[in-house]
Amino acid sequence: MKNFEVKLNKVRFEYKFIRTIDVGIVLKGKEVKGIKSKEFSFVDTYCFFKDGELFVKNFVINNSEDPNREKKLLLHKEELRKLERDLVKGLTVVPYKVFSNQKGMIKCTIVLSRRNKMYDKKQNLKEKDLKRENKFGDE
Repeated sequence: MKNFEVKLNKVRFEYKFIRTIDVGIVLKGKEVKGIKSKEFSFVDTYCFFKDGELFVKNFVINNSEDPNREKKLLLHKEELRKLERDLVKGLTVVPYKVFSNQKGMIKCTIVLSRRNKMYDKKQNLKEKDLKRENKFGDE
């Protein structure tokens, strides 16, 4: 079984990570094949609680019958309760990475995070530019 990993790097730029959790995803029919062939998009995705369960919205899989279906995320009950308690004002849960583990199971890494302010983003870009200049300036 060939392992794969797809990250959404924009999430690291847009949000400050507080805690990451690896979770399972409930998939139906052709969705597994669509994910393994990397025919999916999880740009602008977010997680929300409904009836005490965690779902992901805007996770589009091209090969499936209903590409815009809300997918349920699988966590232990204690983790769900802890995550729900941690969701105070200003915090959000977003998917960061979709991957397959050694057993071939498709998993997702979700992140409890806080959205960066514009000045934080600018500061991060400045730091990145300085690191790049120092790296190439030493040679």
